Amino acid sequence: VQLVESGGGLVQPGGSLRLSCAASGFTFRSYWMYWVRQAPEKGLEWVSTIDTGGGDTYYADSVKGRFTISRDNAKNTQYLQMDSLKSEDTAVYYCARSNTDRSLDYWGQGTQVTVSS
Repeated sequence: VQLVESGGGLVQPGGSLRLSCAASGFTFRSYWMYWVRQAPEKGLEWVSTIDTGGGDTYYADSVKGRFTISRDNAKNTQYLQMDSLKSEDTAVYYCARSNTDRSLDYWGQGTQVTVSS
């Protein structure tokens, strides 16, 4: 199992970024997927979840209305579109796979997102 995030970088407040997570080594379309972030000197924070087909999505209150999770099962890839970024969104963003018991059993290496003027 491998999860590889990309798309992070430095962006000004109010800007946008789209993160990608390329999955391999498992049947991607069969698993719910998550985005989780970790800000400097803080713990892990759940950001968003998407079901197997992409029809049901869930968001933390802190990102609701600004972030959009999606997936392309044909490409074995999930995405996180981040708009209206704020300085408090600065974090390492991780892609993770959810097991059948909703535990997160595989994680990517993370991609850094920095929101600063």
